[in-house]
Amino acid sequence: MTRRTQTKLIVVHCSATRPSMNLTIDTVREWHIARGWGDVGYHFFIRRDGTVESGRHPDDIGAHVAGHNTDSVSLCMAGGLDEQGNSFFNRPDLFTPAQWESAKALINVLKRMYPYAQILGHRDLSPDRNHDGKITPDEFLKTCPGFDASVVFNSEY
Repeated sequence: MTRRTQTKLIVVHCSATRPSMNLTIDTVREWHIARGWGDVGYHFFIRRDGTVESGRHPDDIGAHVAGHNTDSVSLCMAGGLDEQGNSFFNRPDLFTPAQWESAKALINVLKRMYPYAQILGHRDLSPDRNHDGKITPDEFLKTCPGFDASVVFNSEY
């Protein structure tokens, strides 16, 4: 794996899966390898029960957001959809209390490792289609992770 030299971003993702799916990083790894990637794209994965699983080494370049893999570290939370497969924005109940607790603890560790890194959601790295210097909801390619990660996690600091 190629090592990253500088970490500017901590990027939060969701797996866009239903709550009843007992997803693990090994399953996500299989999906990513089937897409032709060398390994799972994420550095960390948070299961529905709050277990934090390791993917790529935090210093290795990930494969989780085009254009920002070389300057970011990532975590993915299982879920993000309701049982019918619908995605929503600002539905914290689509993730478990254990996931929120683990995500906050992991972000805390990552902020100590990379104190100058900005915390963002995958959606926040969508292209600025109207070139006004802001990425607005109408420009999001995805709603992932389904909440405003910069507000949720930056409020801790």
